[in-house]
Amino acid sequence: MRLLSLFVTCLLSLSAVAADDSVLLFSYFTGNGEDGLHFAASEDGLEWKALRDGAPVLAPAVGKKEQLIRDPCIAQGPDATYHMVWTPGWQERGIGYAHSKDLRHWSEQRWLPVMEHIDDARNAWAPELFYDAARERWLIFWASTVPSRFPAGKDNPEGEWNHRMYFTETRDFETFTEAALLYDQGFSVIDSTMVRTDDGYAMFLKDETRLPPQKNIRGAHADNPAGPWSAPSAPITGDYWAEGPTAIRWDGRWLVYFDKYQDHRYGVVASTDLEHWEDWSDRLHMPDGLRHGTVFRVPRGIAEGLAGDE
Repeated sequence: MRLLSLFVTCLLSLSAVAADDSVLLFSYFTGNGEDGLHFAASEDGLEWKALRDGAPVLAPAVGKKEQLIRDPCIAQGPDATYHMVWTPGWQERGIGYAHSKDLRHWSEQRWLPVMEHIDDARNAWAPELFYDAARERWLIFWASTVPSRFPAGKDNPEGEWNHRMYFTETRDFETFTEAALLYDQGFSVIDSTMVRTDDGYAMFLKDETRLPPQKNIRGAHADNPAGPWSAPSAPITGDYWAEGPTAIRWDGRWLVYFDKYQDHRYGVVASTDLEHWEDWSDRLHMPDGLRHGTVFRVPRGIAEGLAGDE
C-alpha cells in the first residue's frame, strides 16, 4: 500500500469518529473535468485529504460535444447502491449517469437526454440527486437556460444565460418523467442542492444575478421536494462570489460547503437551525484544485477501499 494510502487509513482510524463508524467523502472534479471523478475524505468535515494521491477514480465517457465529469453528485439509495450524475459538457442538453456498490467499480456510463425535447434548451448544468423516501422516488434536478421561456433581456450582463432549475423523477433510472420547472423566483439560479430536515426540506442555491451583484448562496424550504419552494432567504455566504453548494448534517450541525471560485478556494458555513450561520472557512482545509462536488457520508470500509491501491 502506498504511503498516502497508509496515511489515509490512519486518518480514517482516528479516535474521534462518528458513532455509526462512518466518515465523510467529497466527490469532486479538477480543471475542466477532463480527467474525471476524484474523492477526498474527512473525519471532522474540516480537514480533508485527497484519496489515491489525487488520481481520478473514473474517466469520462459520455457527451455529444464534450466528454467531461464536472459537478459530480453522488447519493446512496435504499438498496445501498450509489448513484451519480454529472455535467458532461458546457452546452450539452443531457447529463451523465452511472452507479456503483463501492465507489471504485462503476457501471457503464449512460447519457440521460433530460432537455433534448426542448429545441432551444442551451445546457443542463450541475445535476443533483435526491431520494424522496416518502414517495420512493428519485429526483434529478439541474439548471438550464431556455430562452423561449425565460428571455435574458437586453440589460442582462450574462448574455443569453438565464437559468432556472428543472427536474425529472424516476424509480429505476430506466424511465423518467418529462422535465418540469422546479425553482423560479424571477432570477437566474444555478447549483441547487437539497436536504431533508426535521420539518420538511431545505434547498441551497446560487443566485446567479450579476447586476446588482449577487453571486451568493441562499436557502429555500418546502414541504415536498418537488415543491412548491419558498422565496430565497437572505444570503448565507459573505462578500465574495460563491457557487456549487453542498450540504450535510454532521456532529449536530449543518455544514454547507461552496466554491469561492474567484478566490480559488473552498468555504463552509455552519448552523444548528438553518437560520443563523457562522462562517468557518478559515478552519477548512481542502485539497488543492478541488472543484464543485458533493459531500456525503459513507461506511469506513468504503473510504478505506477508495484509499487502497486497486
